[in-house]
Amino acid sequence: MKRDLNDAMLTNPRPMTRDDVTAQIVSIKIQKALKWADIARRVGESKEWVTAACLGQMTLTKKQADTLGRMLGLSKEAITLLQVVPYKGSLPSAIPTDPLIYRWYEIVNVYGTTIKELIHEEFGDGIMSAIDFSMDITREPDPKGDRVKVVLSGKFLPYKTY
Repeated sequence: MKRDLNDAMLTNPRPMTRDDVTAQIVSIKIQKALKWADIARRVGESKEWVTAACLGQMTLTKKQADTLGRMLGLSKEAITLLQVVPYKGSLPSAIPTDPLIYRWYEIVNVYGTTIKELIHEEFGDGIMSAIDFSMDITREPDPKGDRVKVVLSGKFLPYKTY
């Protein structure tokens, strides 16, 4: 029985996962010294969206996946997986440990109630969509040290009564 299982594992290796594709993309990006903006230009979408897609958080169309696949030399299996709706949420823990991501967590902890209050005051009871959403990250030169400018834009979705 054990021999049959080992034989089956050799003839049917573990199927590729979306995480495997992400790891391949990141590895190839590093090996080819590409920037996310370079990849995004070829795919035809923003660097923010394409980066999220390459890191496993968005679904690519066939055309986008084929373009990315040709650019990076991905297998047909990888290209197909890029077109599957992913499980969203990429943090390995509830409280992030990466210093940069932790600072975003800190921003939400400190300013989250302020953001919520001001959105509700301006728009009413609802949420900012992360589906109908865009993001732009740019460098702002500053004599005291360059600044990171992040602009988030999401459609307001009011809560309904029923």
